[in-house]
Order: sequence, then C-alpha cells, then structure tokens
Amino acid sequence: MEGSEELESSLLTQPWASVRFGESSFLAKVCFRDTGYILLISDLSCVWYERADAEAVGQRSKELNKRLTVHVSSFLNHLCSLMCPLLAGQPGATTAFSCHRSPSGLRLHVKSELSGLPFYWDFHCCPAPLDMVSRHLVRPLIQMNLALQCQVQELISLLLQKDAEIEDYRESGATLSRDRLWTEPFREEAFQQNFVAETLPRICSAGEGQAFASTLQQLYTAVTQQELRQARKRHCSEDDVDTAPTAETMKHPHSPAASQEDETTSSSERTSPASSPAQKPRLPAAKAKPKKAKGLFS
Repeated sequence: MEGSEELESSLLTQPWASVRFGESSFLAKVCFRDTGYILLISDLSCVWYERADAEAVGQRSKELNKRLTVHVSSFLNHLCSLMCPLLAGQPGATTAFSCHRSPSGLRLHVKSELSGLPFYWDFHCCPAPLDMVSRHLVRPLIQMNLALQCQVQELISLLLQKDAEIEDYRESGATLSRDRLWTEPFREEAFQQNFVAETLPRICSAGEGQAFASTLQQLYTAVTQQELRQARKRHCSEDDVDTAPTAETMKHPHSPAASQEDETTSSSERTSPASSPAQKPRLPAAKAKPKKAKGLFS
C-alpha cells in the first residue's frame, strides 16, 4: 500500500507532455518504479489510466514476449527507457507506438527490441476516476492560472515603476543615445485588448498538442510539489490531534478509578444511618488556643 501511495505521489509531480500517435495528439505522463507503473493519457476529451504492479507486468510479459526470459525489473526498466524519450519528444528510431480507442478504454501498443529479440507491450488503459482527473489535471491547472495571474500583475507593476523612472530621467534632461530604443509608456488596458485581439488567436490555432510547453511543465511541477507539501502538513497535524488524547490519558491513568472510589464513599455516606446504638456520641473537638505571635526582638 505504501508503494502504491509513493508511486501515485511521484506521478503527481511528473509534468504532462505532448505526444502524437499517428494523426492524434495526446497529453501523457508516466511513472515507473520497481513495484510497477502508472500511466495517465488524455486527448482533452477523455482521460485514461493504467496502474500495474510487478506481478501484473510479469504475467503480461510472459503472454506477449514468450521468447524473452528476463526479470520483471528488466521489463520495467526497458519500458521506462522507451517511454521517457517519447515524452521528451525524442522517441527511439527502433520503437513504434500506436493506439486504439474503444468505448471501454484505450490501448497503447509498443513495439521495440530487448536483448536482440522483438519486444511487445500493451498498455491497457481504462477511464480515469474523477478524483484522479481533478488531482492531476483540474486542480493543478487552476493553481497554475492563479500563479500566472499573480505573475502578470507583478510584471505590470514593475513596468509602471520603470516608466516612472524613465520619465524622471527625461524631466532631468536625459536623452537616448539611440532613437530606436525609445518606447511608449505602458498602458495596461491597451495591452490587454491587443493580447485578446492578436496574440490569443495565434495561441488557440497552435493546436492541442502544444498545451504544455517547457516553462509550463516547470510551473506544473512546482505547483504539484507545493500541493504535496501542504498535504503532508495536513496529515501531520491530523496525526498530532489524534495522539493528543492518548498522551493526556497516559498522564493520569488512575483518574477514573479514583472517581469511582469517591462515588462509592459518598454513596455509603448517603445510605449509612446518622448514628447507631453501639457507637459513642462524638464530643465536639476542643478549639485550639491561638498562640501569641512572637516579634523579632521578643
């Protein structure tokens, strides 16, 4: 169970990469460990995934590669060496990928070589659950959007400060040595209108395969790492709250017994008669004579 959680956490910090199979564009991310792998792949209409442990990998490798007799870890390492170049945009020349979509899921077929023999592998991906889609795609994208908005506002503020600095130089009599360096003062509203009218159409026409550039991949990794740190802090604080009552109980282990004893004593006092014939009447206690206070020199 711990291995599965570690694999899931490692996959979260892996950035999405743009890949193409034939004429179709996808976003994909994968994480390999000695205990197995997790693959996530999406065409921005659906999201599919496969989680396979070492036992499942060993069983499937026997079915697809009957001539190969290598350890499961060798299969996992070889699969990793095939998938990582693909996600980096540099698939191996001797490796072929193809995919087939069906109502029940997506199958990604890999054909390569291992130890001089043909190597085949099929990723059997089923639709990803909503919580996985939210954790790996929706929430990080929302956080990335907020981070980029903050970054834009800081840049706008910096531009306005620079314009004020340049204007102060001009009023002091400073001039440019080269006229081509002259720029108009920054106008935020005009900039936003120009961005929507000219830049945005170019971005949208680039295609879905360019969804994650390298800078966005770095931002995605930073956002998901921060989310993992926050999740660990929440988990640790919850553990502290759960252990607090236990520690308090260990400080006073005999408190309940003492309470029961007190209840028994008070109960016997309430039920016992005020006096009995065999008992002697109690005499009032004599008052102690107060002692005279002695002074320091008495």
